[in-house]
Amino acid sequence: MSEWHDVPTVDVDAINVGLQDEIPTADVAIHFPSNLDPGHAAKVTIDLLVEGLKHAQRIFGEAGVQLRLTAVRSGSLDPTLFEIESTQPEGSPGPRFVNMYRAAERSPSRLSADAAAAFEAIVDHTQDAHRTVHLVALQDVYMTFFEQLDFRTWQAKTISTGGLSFPGYMYGATMPRHLRGVISITDLTKDENSWKTIAHELGHKLMNVSHEHRDVAPQHEVRADGGLMLYGKGTEIASGPEGRFHRERLHRSPYVYQVIEGERRWNPDYQADGFYYDPIYDGVCLDLDAGS
Repeated sequence: MSEWHDVPTVDVDAINVGLQDEIPTADVAIHFPSNLDPGHAAKVTIDLLVEGLKHAQRIFGEAGVQLRLTAVRSGSLDPTLFEIESTQPEGSPGPRFVNMYRAAERSPSRLSADAAAAFEAIVDHTQDAHRTVHLVALQDVYMTFFEQLDFRTWQAKTISTGGLSFPGYMYGATMPRHLRGVISITDLTKDENSWKTIAHELGHKLMNVSHEHRDVAPQHEVRADGGLMLYGKGTEIASGPEGRFHRERLHRSPYVYQVIEGERRWNPDYQADGFYYDPIYDGVCLDLDAGS
């Protein structure tokens, strides 16, 4: 990381103007490799990352949480790490008689060796690294998962992601602690809704939920206009059981703190590795296996 430096053209203080003490806040850092291939140059730029963060500041601000940009850094990355598989290959589809959150507790995802190497090369072991959300630009991050075709048939599916949050509800303690805040960003120009990508991925990380909204149950991919956690134009962060407790979960995130009398007071950290049903979310989880 010694080669990495702050990007002088980004006025971090101006982006943070208006932030107030005593309002729940989450820290976000941007990391942009300076030597990405020219053919990828238009897909993710520092300007697009900053603009996306500004949109996210508005969306999360409406839900009562400020986003504070801590740094925009750039430097050289080993080109063999521009494209990575997100997780180690899965041996089987995993448990099928519990909901996806319970299944992840039993069989959590594990970071691939290339993904770990890329993030280790970019994210410093600083004191608050594990409480900071790190937006990391790469060229391709592939995600492979099993898609059920019928009761007894699954098919492995690999997709190229525009953004991937490496969420606690999927990885738990398998994610190195100082890297648990990492989010990869590979394309902010996929479609007309790509402006929402950063806020959406921050939602996975800070609310610790999958693609779901109101009566839409969690699943790998859902395209519909509704809440922030669906693929579409929606930005709602709803509250209460009918809103799947998204706002309440956001405000309990261990990435969130308040400044009281000049000191940061962090929310309690995860007590059971950060899965969906972690005790910090008592009272703001849905018992999906009971049909609620």
